Amino acid sequence: MKHLAVLAALLAPVAAFANPDPADWDAVTAEAAGQTVYWNAWGGSTTTNDFIAWVGERVAEDYGVILEHVKLTDTADAVTRVLSEKQAGENDDGAIDMIWINGANFAAMKDADLLFGPYAEQLPNWAIVDVDGKTLQTDFTVPTEGFESPWAMAQVVFIHDTEDLDEALPDMNAILSWAQASPGRFTYPQPPDFLGTTFLKQALVDLLDDPTVLAKPATDKNYDNVTAPLWAFLDELTPVLWREGRAYPATGPAQLQLIADGEIDLAISFSPGEATAAIANNQLPPTARTFVLEKGTIGNASFVAIPYNSGSKAAAMVVANFLMSPEAQARAQDPDVLGYGTVLDVDALSAEDRALFDALELGVATLSPAELGTVQAEPHPSWMTRIADDWIERYGVAQ
Repeated sequence: MKHLAVLAALLAPVAAFANPDPADWDAVTAEAAGQTVYWNAWGGSTTTNDFIAWVGERVAEDYGVILEHVKLTDTADAVTRVLSEKQAGENDDGAIDMIWINGANFAAMKDADLLFGPYAEQLPNWAIVDVDGKTLQTDFTVPTEGFESPWAMAQVVFIHDTEDLDEALPDMNAILSWAQASPGRFTYPQPPDFLGTTFLKQALVDLLDDPTVLAKPATDKNYDNVTAPLWAFLDELTPVLWREGRAYPATGPAQLQLIADGEIDLAISFSPGEATAAIANNQLPPTARTFVLEKGTIGNASFVAIPYNSGSKAAAMVVANFLMSPEAQARAQDPDVLGYGTVLDVDALSAEDRALFDALELGVATLSPAELGTVQAEPHPSWMTRIADDWIERYGVAQ
C-alpha cells in the first residue's frame, strides 16, 4: 500500500496537465473557468481587434474565461515560438494558447506535431457548421483532421473607387492593361504580408489555363514552368504600380488608406464585406465598390488552432466553440463589424438563430453570394512559400 501511495503521488502532477476531452463539454467548461487564453492573432486591423475584444467580453461573461489578444504582424512568429518551446522542453504551459492560422503555418505545425487535438469536430457548435457546402476540413489542400476549427469564410474581391475606375475588370490581363493606362493607381501589400501573397496567388490562378496543378505540392521539376506566367505578368505590372513598384503598403489597411487618400483606385481584399465596413467607418469614400474576376477568385476559411503545450486548452476550446456560435458568426458577418462570410449552415439553424443573419444588411459595396461567383481553390502551401521567397528576391524593397 505504501508503494501505491508513492506511485499515486508521482502521478498526481501528470494528471494536472492531462488534456481535456472536448467530448465531455461540461468538464471542459468547468476547467476553463478562470483560465487565461493568449490568442496570437493578426493585429493589423482596428475592426478585427475590436471584434476579438468583444469575443473576450462574451467568453468572460458566459464562461469566466479571460482572453488576451497577442497582436501579430506575422503568424510565422507564433509558429517559431511554439517550436522553440518544444525544443527547450517547455511542454506543459507554453506562452501561446490559440493561434489564428492558415495554410503553410498550419501545415508546418501539423507536420511538427505542435498542435493539440483532434478537437474541432467534437466541439458542440461543430454540429451547425456547413461541412457540405464550404471547404472547412482542408486548409490550403491540407486535411485539418480536427486540429483546427473554422471561424470565418473569406474570398478575394477587388475594391475600386468608381469615381476613377467605374467598371469591373474581368481578369488579371485586364488589370495589367488598366494599370499600364493608369500608372501609379494600383498597388498591393508587400509580401510576405498575407494579403500581398494572396495577390500573387490570385494572379497565378487566373493566368494559368489549368490551375488544378497547384493543388499538388510544388516540385523542382514543375515550379519554374508553372510560375513563368506570373513572373512575366509582374515584370510588366511592377513598373506601373504606385511609386513605380519601389515601395508597397505594409498591410491591407494601409492599402485601403491609399484609396481614401486618393492615391490609388484599386485594391485587393480577402473580405467581401470589407468595403462596406470601411465606408461605414469613414475609411473609404462612399463611391467604393467591389468586383470579382470572371473565372472566380480564391476563397478559404480562417481557422484557430491550439498548440500542444497550451496550459489553457479547455479555455481555448471554449473560445473556439464560441467563435462558431450563431451570435459570433452573425456579428462577424455584419458589414459594420467585419463583413466576413459565415462557416455555419444558416438554413439548418433554429428560427431564432437564423433571424440574426436575416436581419443583416450586407450594404451597398458587398456582393451577394451569387455575385461572388466561382470560388477558386487555394494552392498547396508549398507554392506560396517558394513564390513569396522569389518575389522578395525579384521585387522586394526595404520597409
